[in-house]
Formats: sequence, structure tokens, C-alpha cells
Amino acid sequence: MKEISLQESQLQSYPSKIGSTQAVKDNGCSFYDSLKDAVGRVSELRQQADQSVQALATGEEKDIHNTMIALEKADVSFQLMLQVRNKIISAYETIMHMNI
Repeated sequence: MKEISLQESQLQSYPSKIGSTQAVKDNGCSFYDSLKDAVGRVSELRQQADQSVQALATGEEKDIHNTMIALEKADVSFQLMLQVRNKIISAYETIMHMNI
């Protein structure tokens, strides 16, 4: 899960590297903004799962079902984000191998 926070901090530096070029916007939201929001939501789910596990371990929470649901939500969202990242890398590699 540390990878999420590292990637999120790396995303923060990209707008300064882009400079004056604008990303293509769809309904007022750029791809960068969408990606940043998705990483933020995955990070929030991970934090909620961590809090739920902590509450269960300390005895504050007795319901293991809610803890397991929080853990699965965090896992599924992380797996989805990982697959989206893989598709983005694959698309980038395809573009880089195109002849001009």
C-alpha cells in the first residue's frame, strides 16, 4: 500500500513538468485530474480498511464482517487501479513503438 502514496506524490509533480500545454478536457475534467482523484479514493479506502482492522484488533469493533468488507473494498480498488496502470503503460509502449 505504500506504492499508492508514492505514486500519488509523483502525480503531484506532473503538472509542473507539463508546462503550458493543456491536457485534453472532457466535461471540464482532465485525464490527470481523473487519475489523481482515483488514486485519492483508493488511498482513502486503504485508510478506512486500516482503521477498521485497528478497531477490530483493539476491541472497539466486534463485527468482523464490516472489517472484511472494508479490506475487500480496498483490495478490489487497488487491483483495479493496478490494471488501469498496466493498460496505460501498455498504451504508452504501443505509441512509443509506432513508426513516424
